[in-house]
Amino acid sequence: MTTRRDLLKAAAASSPLMGARKTPEPDHIKAFCIDFNWHGQEGRAPWINSFAKPGHWAGADPHAHVEWYSALGANVIQTFAVSCNGYAWYKGGPEPSQPGLKHDFLPEMIRLGHKKNMMVMGYFCAGANTRFGREHPNLSYGTPDTLHIPFTDEYLAFLSRSISGVVRRTEMDGFMIDWIWNPSPALRKNGWIEAEQRLYTQLTGKPFPAGGPPPADLLSYERKAIERCWRAVNKAARDVRRDCIVWLSCSNLSAPTVNGAAWLKEAGWVMNESPNRAYFDAARKVVGPRTRMLQCLVGWVQHDAGAYLAGAGRGIDLYGFAEPRDDSLPLPVDEYLQRGPAGFPGSDRVSANDRNIAALARFYRGMAPR
Repeated sequence: MTTRRDLLKAAAASSPLMGARKTPEPDHIKAFCIDFNWHGQEGRAPWINSFAKPGHWAGADPHAHVEWYSALGANVIQTFAVSCNGYAWYKGGPEPSQPGLKHDFLPEMIRLGHKKNMMVMGYFCAGANTRFGREHPNLSYGTPDTLHIPFTDEYLAFLSRSISGVVRRTEMDGFMIDWIWNPSPALRKNGWIEAEQRLYTQLTGKPFPAGGPPPADLLSYERKAIERCWRAVNKAARDVRRDCIVWLSCSNLSAPTVNGAAWLKEAGWVMNESPNRAYFDAARKVVGPRTRMLQCLVGWVQHDAGAYLAGAGRGIDLYGFAEPRDDSLPLPVDEYLQRGPAGFPGSDRVSANDRNIAALARFYRGMAPR
């Protein structure tokens, strides 16, 4: 016999408030990501593209990772739900796990991070997913390591299932959504795939022109496509848990396809990935009154964390990301602190990242710059 208590339990299990966030947002966000997306640069042989081969870093130890973030002084960990190769960093969800995944990585990161009162955020890439491209060649411009997926009904249903699945199964505080962009113009040079031609007609109400859409119509289509992707992502998360933070990362917040977009007001967090401060300032004028604005200081060769932190950026919410070494971690934090930014003088991407991590580590830990 079904009791009232059974009914209440069932209602609670299906409630969007189920698994509400347990870790409050910090007054000053100090975030970092050990980036599992990329591998194959600096002379390494790539996979079919420069995204990490499925299963690379599958032995990563959650305890060692959380200890590294803690030593850095971060209060927000951004790790992965699904990386750009299309495989998940947790077990038992709608997407296949990274082959050979040793630990139930994301749930363990959440458990250990929350013990240290750190927020733990996942990650999804909207515009690229190698596994999806391989399994649905009619819905993708191949499998390059660039923007290759139009935001068709089929793809947004796939992405939404993936997002709602991990929000339902874990206690992550939210997730970064990256690359909400349309397919690369270079991939369209040989003609639009039929799926995107149909999407163009669906969103604009116009037949797809034989020579491709004129600039004004193309911009209108692309803004609509990006907005519908955002709304699908946001709904997938918040229908499961209303306090799930959806964190937009954007490399150009002044791009015509997103500049001034009304949907930016709905984002929990918005991050300027670019070192161009003008993008940050422009977006801050249009985001919602409760939206947190973050600035990325590590990840591009052009970033200069030391100069930024020496100027007017010290009170701003901050973030950095870097591809790990072969042991799945960056250098030990003590080495960054001992050598300081000047100890990494190279101009290559790895040296630039190390230099900026060294500056960020000192700032996150409240130490004087060097």
